[in-house]
Amino acid sequence: MKYVLLLSLILVSFFGTSQSSTIHITEFSQNDIKNGILIDVRTPEEFANGHLEGAINMNWYDKDFAGHLSNISKDETIYVYCKKGGRSTKAQKKLISLGFSNVINLEGGYDACFDAKKK
Repeated sequence: MKYVLLLSLILVSFFGTSQSSTIHITEFSQNDIKNGILIDVRTPEEFANGHLEGAINMNWYDKDFAGHLSNISKDETIYVYCKKGGRSTKAQKKLISLGFSNVINLEGGYDACFDAKKK
């Protein structure tokens, strides 16, 4: 029992400083980025073919992806999305590992915006 409690305390102290969550991209609104940054992790070509208003393009496949984040405060709320959700999930994990404290993955990705409009 002591080991379980000790392990729990270690995990809370190690992971407790970062908050990550997921919301569906159709629940995201421009009001959400008034106090945060919206990052599109798709390629520049994908970004050029359409993106969410206010998004900054930071290509997940760029060798210096992490370097592009150096001007962003680690306390800033960051919303991240891609085409369907795979790259943004990886980017969210990377941001958290770099010490960003509040990273929100926009589940479903850019494609889900159009799927929702078809319904």
